[in-house]
Amino acid sequence: MTPDDPNRAEFDRRRKGRAIVTALILGGMVALFYFIALARIGGTAQ
Repeated sequence: MTPDDPNRAEFDRRRKGRAIVTALILGGMVALFYFIALARIGGTAQ
Protein backbone atom coordinates (compact mmCIF):
# COMPACT_ATOMS: atom_id res chain seq x y z
CA MET A 1 0.00 0.00 0.00
CA THR A 2 1.53 3.30 -1.10
CA PRO A 3 0.85 6.73 0.42
CA ASP A 4 -1.01 7.86 -2.73
CA ASP A 5 -3.24 4.77 -2.75
CA PRO A 6 -6.92 5.83 -2.62
CA ASN A 7 -7.62 3.03 -0.12
CA ARG A 8 -4.95 4.40 2.23
CA ALA A 9 -7.24 7.13 3.61
CA GLU A 10 -9.95 4.57 4.37
CA PHE A 11 -7.38 2.27 5.99
CA ASP A 12 -6.04 5.10 8.17
CA ARG A 13 -9.57 6.18 9.13
CA ARG A 14 -10.50 2.65 10.23
CA ARG A 15 -7.23 2.22 12.12
CA LYS A 16 -7.82 5.50 13.98
CA GLY A 17 -11.34 4.38 14.85
CA ARG A 18 -10.09 1.07 16.23
CA ALA A 19 -7.43 2.87 18.24
CA ILE A 20 -10.04 5.16 19.81
CA VAL A 21 -12.32 2.23 20.69
CA THR A 22 -9.40 0.32 22.21
CA ALA A 23 -8.38 3.35 24.27
CA LEU A 24 -11.93 3.82 25.56
CA ILE A 25 -12.21 0.15 26.55
CA LEU A 26 -8.85 0.28 28.32
CA GLY A 27 -9.78 3.49 30.13
CA GLY A 28 -13.09 1.96 31.21
CA MET A 29 -11.34 -1.10 32.60
CA VAL A 30 -8.88 1.08 34.52
CA ALA A 31 -11.76 3.06 36.04
CA LEU A 32 -13.63 -0.15 36.90
CA PHE A 33 -10.59 -1.68 38.64
CA TYR A 34 -9.98 1.58 40.49
CA PHE A 35 -13.54 1.70 41.86
CA ILE A 36 -13.44 -1.98 42.76
CA ALA A 37 -10.21 -1.40 44.67
CA LEU A 38 -11.73 1.59 46.48
CA ALA A 39 -14.80 -0.45 47.42
CA ARG A 40 -12.66 -3.31 48.74
CA ILE A 41 -10.41 -0.99 50.76
CA GLY A 42 -13.39 0.99 52.05
CA GLY A 43 -15.27 -2.17 52.97
CA THR A 44 -12.44 -3.64 55.03
CA ALA A 45 -11.62 -0.42 56.89
CA GLN A 46 -14.91 -0.34 58.79
